[in-house]
Amino acid sequence: MTLNRRDFLKISGAGAAVALAGCAATPGGSGAGGRAHVVVVGAGFGGATCAKYLRMWDPNVEVTLIEPNDKFVSCPISNWVLGGMRTMDDITKGYDNLPRHGIKMVKDYVVAIDAGKREVKTRGGASITYDRLVLAPGVEVLTDTVKGFKEAEAAGKVVHAWKAGPQTAHLRKQLEAMPDGGTFVMSVPAAPYRCPPGPYERACMVAHYFKQAKPKSKIILLDGNPDIASKKGLFMDAWNTFYPGMIEYRPNNAPLAVSGDKMVVTTEFDDVKADVMNVVPRQRAGEVCELVGARNDSNKAWCTVNLATFESTTVPNVHIIGDSVLSNLPKSGHMATNHAKVCAAAIIELLAGRQPDPIPVVANTCYSATSDTTAGYVANVFRFEAGKGYVTQPDGGATGKGDEYNFSFAESWALNIWADALS
Repeated sequence: MTLNRRDFLKISGAGAAVALAGCAATPGGSGAGGRAHVVVVGAGFGGATCAKYLRMWDPNVEVTLIEPNDKFVSCPISNWVLGGMRTMDDITKGYDNLPRHGIKMVKDYVVAIDAGKREVKTRGGASITYDRLVLAPGVEVLTDTVKGFKEAEAAGKVVHAWKAGPQTAHLRKQLEAMPDGGTFVMSVPAAPYRCPPGPYERACMVAHYFKQAKPKSKIILLDGNPDIASKKGLFMDAWNTFYPGMIEYRPNNAPLAVSGDKMVVTTEFDDVKADVMNVVPRQRAGEVCELVGARNDSNKAWCTVNLATFESTTVPNVHIIGDSVLSNLPKSGHMATNHAKVCAAAIIELLAGRQPDPIPVVANTCYSATSDTTAGYVANVFRFEAGKGYVTQPDGGATGKGDEYNFSFAESWALNIWADALS
């Protein structure tokens, strides 16, 4: 059964008549025939879902989705490619279904945004006006924060592979070419970063591959955080059960530099020799957020928004969803789709001059594989409370041990979330 906007709002606790100051807006009618026009930038989990649900919930709203890539490549499950359990084709999906919802797709890069004129300009020369703008760019990986990274990356000696795609395939080839008995050095950036459990799952997946093909090899995991940032019990159990002695975990060890010539990762404490280097630098909100002046936290790195509508706190009529948002919510694919639906519902209400739901509810589920047959999860529900943000509701949490049931659920979760965003 298709979830309509009314059903979603019921689930989200809609219907309360509490006003949100400054939220109501009269549509400018920038679309054809004076219809309201929403422009969405970025067709990842957040952007694709938002565009789709805007059209599903109000077919009178025109939606333009701007995305430079031909295909969607899923970050969730991409670690399975590194472990030899899936291929790049398995995690690569097309955008062919989105136009069937009446979404206008524009394959281009956004190079300028005039918030006063409500206008987006693209590299191809298009000028597109909007009534509401949604930015869903994901993260920008700050490679310049690790000395030597750009040079080593250009030489093909180090990748972060934190945006699934060509770097994922390249890293897999490096692992395949590594001699048995070699050392894989990988890192975890200091929080906040995209997908908190992702690096630890990556260690499991690479260890799984080594166990099958290169059993004398080892992994050195350099963590910029003081401890495992997510699902500690799950990963510790997996490392001790499946990969004893293979993964050396070093907390408080953020990489400061890399040398592609010497194949060395330098931390505050020592130089770590590697056969394959997978360094993941710190991150910030996607570059398009800077174009409109929405990176506005104290470090000018992330975007603060009204978390009930995801409208920027500094740029009117601009909404930001997904990993670029500063909040206590996890930066995950599942959460991005929840941002998208709350944002879509809010935009529809705002365009109609009505009050959006003041107490939306969002949920997050994230699975991590620990072997080729086991996985675990973290799952939580969050309710928005004015003055507090999103508050974790009771009965959520994470599994402390992976199993076959959750591995099966992880596969189904991926298929379902891809379909929800792209079908």
